[in-house]
This record gives sequence, C-alpha cells and structure tokens, in this order.
Amino acid sequence: MKPIIGITCNYDPRDTVIGVPGLGLPGQDWEFLAADYIYTIEKAGGIPTIIPYCREKKNIIALLEKVDGILISGGHDIDPLRYGARPMPYCGRIVPERDEYDLTIFHYGYEHKLPMLGICRGIQIMNVAMGGTVYQDLGQEAHLTHRYMGDMAPKNYPSHETLFSSGSLLHTIFGDKIRTNSFHHQGVCEPGKNVTITALAEDQAVEGIEITGGASFIVGVQWHPEMMFDAPEQLKLFQAFINSCKKNN
Repeated sequence: MKPIIGITCNYDPRDTVIGVPGLGLPGQDWEFLAADYIYTIEKAGGIPTIIPYCREKKNIIALLEKVDGILISGGHDIDPLRYGARPMPYCGRIVPERDEYDLTIFHYGYEHKLPMLGICRGIQIMNVAMGGTVYQDLGQEAHLTHRYMGDMAPKNYPSHETLFSSGSLLHTIFGDKIRTNSFHHQGVCEPGKNVTITALAEDQAVEGIEITGGASFIVGVQWHPEMMFDAPEQLKLFQAFINSCKKNN
C-alpha cells in the first residue's frame, strides 16, 4: 500500500486572502494549500492528504495517527516570540494559529518517529521546534543577498547553487550540489538541539538541515522543490522521503 502523507496547510483569518470574485463571503477565514505539494507527493508514489487547522488539538492528533509521514509546507513568517526574539519591522505577516498548529504537528511526528520533510517555512518551524532561531530577514540581520525572487522568475527557475555536506542524507540524495529556486526572505540562524546544517547556498544562507533523535528521515529544505518537480533531480528528495514513509505502513 502506498504511504499516506499528511501535508500542513496555510491558515489565514482574513477574508481577503483568496481574492477570487464570487468565492466565499465576507468574514470567512481560510485554509489552503498550493497544489504543487499534492502533485509532487503523488508523482513520488505517496497518497497526499491535507491536515486542516483544527481548534481542538485532539482532532489534529487523531488525523496524525493515520498518516505514515508528514510534510510541513511553506507559508507566513513565524512569530519571533517563538524563538525568543523581538518582532522587527522587516518581519513579515505572522499567524499565531498556524505556528501553534505546525509546532503541534512537528512535535507529534518527532515523538512518534514519523518521517518528516519541511519546505521553506517548514525548515524554519523544524529548527524553532528544536530550540533554534531564525533570521527575521536575511538581508537586514545576516547581511546576505535577499533571496525572494517573487515575480522576477518562474517558480521552477534555478536561481542559485546549493551545496551539500559530505556524508549527509541530502548529499546521498543529490550529490555535491544542485541548482535551486529561491522564494524566501527568512532563514535558519542558530541550529537547535539535534539539528545539523547540511546544505548552504553560495552566500552561506542555510538551505538544508537534518534532525536526529526521531525517525531516520527528518529533513528540512529552504528552497521549494515541489515547484521544481518537473526536474528529475528534485523529485529524488520526495522519492527518498516516500521510501522512508513506506517503512511505517
């Protein structure tokens, strides 16, 4: 049987978040997910299911009991208070409900030794959950090149090289280096407990981490490989993730 992969979704209380005429009514909040995550998990051999934001944690846990692996998706910035920092003007929009939801899911997955893959915000949530910190803006705080490409390039455009540490799981998957896209302005700063930085961009921005103490596959990446799933080398990451999840069937 194919492994079932629970994917976190975005939550936003604003009724303007979708912006599609005729969709919804004023005063509604929204839960949503980019379809690339779904397509990529399917293509890699898994069965994707969206884990909704629930106000009662017990309902989230009940869903997690039925999955074989977890993908923590991208989204809003994390509240700096979660990692002991004062929110700065260059921090983006935060959604405290999403922070609590993602952290609940990560801690459950870690304690129950579920394979996990974090993407963009997901890598940052993983690091914060383990006691690490995040740069609120790479340019302002780390003096690194602003990495958000926005409308400058297609979503699958490989804007820079990412290099992998010898002996790491990411190195086993990709080799020495690949080219990746870039749609973020924040990044991992100080790694948390059991967190090892295993991938760096050319300017030394953190692009990948691996976490020990839980399942054999707990990996976070800062780029968006789901947007590049048309490239066989990017699909390798998801195939490695799915293969680790099959052991939990």
